[in-house]
Amino acid sequence: MEDVTIETAEEILAKQHRKEKKDLQAQIQSMKNAVPKNDKKRRKQLTEDIVKLEAELNQKHNEELQQLDSSGEKTVDDVNGVESLALEGEEEQKDTKQVGGPSKAQKRRDKKAAAEKERERRIAEAEVENLSGLRHQEGLKLSQKLVERQLQIREISSDGHCMYRAVEDQLGQHGLCLTLKDLRDQTAQHMRSHTDDFLPFLTNTNTGDMYTPDEFDKYCRDVADTAAWGGQLELHASCVRTGRTLQLSGTYERPCYSRGDLRLSFSSVIKNDKVNYTE
Repeated sequence: MEDVTIETAEEILAKQHRKEKKDLQAQIQSMKNAVPKNDKKRRKQLTEDIVKLEAELNQKHNEELQQLDSSGEKTVDDVNGVESLALEGEEEQKDTKQVGGPSKAQKRRDKKAAAEKERERRIAEAEVENLSGLRHQEGLKLSQKLVERQLQIREISSDGHCMYRAVEDQLGQHGLCLTLKDLRDQTAQHMRSHTDDFLPFLTNTNTGDMYTPDEFDKYCRDVADTAAWGGQLELHASCVRTGRTLQLSGTYERPCYSRGDLRLSFSSVIKNDKVNYTE
């Protein structure tokens, strides 16, 4: 007996979109490899072409999602697990205890198929939300602004170290190679040695009072030894400590910082999953 799983139209479209995004990234990489880095004119045109291709694909995906929403949900049968059936057939015969009853192997396959279907559903929902959400729209706006400066976005996943990884990479491009741990340690050390520059901006969320010396010491230990997110204070401390200036870009009308060695960008959306920086 073959396993048959039912996929929603939304899940099928999400798979198609992921494949198209992957194909586009491969195309973009091929385009980059074909243009010498010292050819500024062609690199500028390349950046514009990449932004255009990404915008066109995003628009296509948005239109397809809107069309899906308006047409209603449809389902199709997708036959899966043929190879796994061959491998698990012998085990299934051993596990079957009664005629007509599901075997242990069948139950495992059903559980696995249900989990995969749920995962695809969540991915599809997230992609729909992201494409129509403020974060996605802000990302498009930021990309367009950076094209004018011949810059492009490189993404860093949010794991608590994202700000430090961005600074670490930018420092490496300017000949200063620090590990993530070194950068966190030096940032915390600078904050400890310049308490008056940072303590007034840190308050206890429960009482609203400024941090006590013990609370500030714990805060600095977290900076050095945990995956605590970095913010404006830590970014300032890391730049001062390493002797670098900073260009910080966003989608506001005027940049927060317009001149500097290091180039970072940020999202004004509070709930985000990435920190972007330009190269």
